[in-house]
Order: sequence, then C-alpha cells, then structure tokens
Amino acid sequence: MKTNYKWILTVFLLSFFLAMFFTFIAETVISNVSLVIGIIITLIIVFIGIICDMVGVAVSTVKVEPFNAMASKKIKEAKTALMLIKNKDKVSSIFCDVIGDVCGVITGSTGAAIIVGISMISSVNTLVISLIIMGLLSTLTITGKAIGKNIAMRNSTKIIRTVAKIVSIFNKH
Repeated sequence: MKTNYKWILTVFLLSFFLAMFFTFIAETVISNVSLVIGIIITLIIVFIGIICDMVGVAVSTVKVEPFNAMASKKIKEAKTALMLIKNKDKVSSIFCDVIGDVCGVITGSTGAAIIVGISMISSVNTLVISLIIMGLLSTLTITGKAIGKNIAMRNSTKIIRTVAKIVSIFNKH
C-alpha cells in the first residue's frame, strides 16, 4: 500500500493551523464574555465536534447505490455526495480527525477558562472545580460521539445527502 505523504502533510498543517487559529479565537472570546456565555460557547464547540464526527462516520459507512440512483435522476446533490463518498477516507479524516479533534482541543482550552472564571467567584477548591468541569466536558464529548456514531451508521444516507446539499451550495460544478 502506497503512503500518501502529501495527504499526511496536508492533514498535519491543516490540524496545526486550525487548532492554533480556533484556540486563539476561543480563548480571546471566552476571556471577554460572561461565564454563562463562555459555557454556551464551549457547549457549541462540543456539539460541532459531535456533528463532525457523525459526518465522518456516515461517509465511511454509507452505501453508494442510493446516490447512483439519485444521480441518474439528476438530483442536484447526488454528484456532490458521490464525490464525498469517492474521497471518503479524506472526508472522514477531515471531519473526524481534523475538525472533531480540534474541537476537543478547543473544548479543553475553553474548559480551562471556565475553571478560572468559576474559581474567581467561588470558594470551592480549584482542583474540585477542575475535576468536575473537565469530567463533564469529557463525558459530554465522549457520550455525544458514541450516540452520534450510532445515529450516523443508521442514517448515513440521509446525513450524507444533507452534507452534499450544503456542500453543493458552495461547490458549483
């Protein structure tokens, strides 16, 4: 099997710069908003990670036949869906590994900012706050991804069709 070094380098650079960029944005935003807004932003980031993981699993498990049938009926998003399926290893890697894992890193950063915020207004030991917040964020992420994987495998055609509709808006072919 041939190793695709160009793809590995692309994933490396994409992950590195996305992680830096979004961590900077998240840290900047979280440090300048109220604790409640910071928590909401963090939960949104967890949700984005879960959704991206679902897309990655869906593209890995979807069957091509429904999209071939849609393409024969000239359904607009079918061509885009087939392109996603054809490149499922890369699409799955981007959604699960790059975006999904970057969301995990950012969740850790925003979680730390939340811990500092709570520590400033609470007399509870910082270690206790840290254990609870990080435990909750990890549990939400892991449980959400486990549920999402199950949903993605059962609804892969619907998910990929939806993603293809969204991508088709930006990808004029």
